[in-house]
Amino acid sequence: MARRRVGVLGEDAEDARAKILAAAEVVFQRYGVVKATMGDIAQEVGVSRPTIYRYFADRDAVLSAIVESRSRRLFGKARAYLRRRPTFGEQVVDGLVFLVDRGRSDPIMRLIVSAEHMDTATALLGSSGLAARLTTEMWTPLIDEARARGEIRSGTTSEDICDWITMVQLILMGRKDFGSGNDPEHRRMLTRFLLPAIVDGTAQATAETAVGVADGPV
Repeated sequence: MARRRVGVLGEDAEDARAKILAAAEVVFQRYGVVKATMGDIAQEVGVSRPTIYRYFADRDAVLSAIVESRSRRLFGKARAYLRRRPTFGEQVVDGLVFLVDRGRSDPIMRLIVSAEHMDTATALLGSSGLAARLTTEMWTPLIDEARARGEIRSGTTSEDICDWITMVQLILMGRKDFGSGNDPEHRRMLTRFLLPAIVDGTAQATAETAVGVADGPV
């Protein structure tokens, strides 16, 4: 196969970034998150390494941009799916399962949260605040709607809710026993231990009925 000609990426910065990210996805899947370099990305996209640095500060910045892009593609679909649930409690439980299941099915996210890359995942998603920012973006519209319906527990802030959802989502993403989004045990666990800190008693009871918590212990 002929090597692509090294050259500029064009005048449009967003288009150039998109080309770099598309090439980076190929590189990360080929070499892994830890071993892939900015040089590998430059070679894949067909430009010099300094050209890549014009758009991204380092490899983690590239990876963060990929995570943001792939996450946002899912947000609209996720909100539409969750708005079919009658209460916020059910939205939280089904939403976490839905997002974790889709995230673990994504080839890039699956690489990031794999056991050998857990240090990278912790730094990228947790320590950098990326996971918290994306959680806030995803959930704030649903939280606002639930608060207007009177479903949010008194004294609970939107920031509190997003912090808890972020923490639980990161835990579930890294759990090896999260094998399927259809596993009822994860829904029971989330309903019993997460929801009481977020929703009022009526929404809690409705969510418990929906997932069958009363059927037995988690």
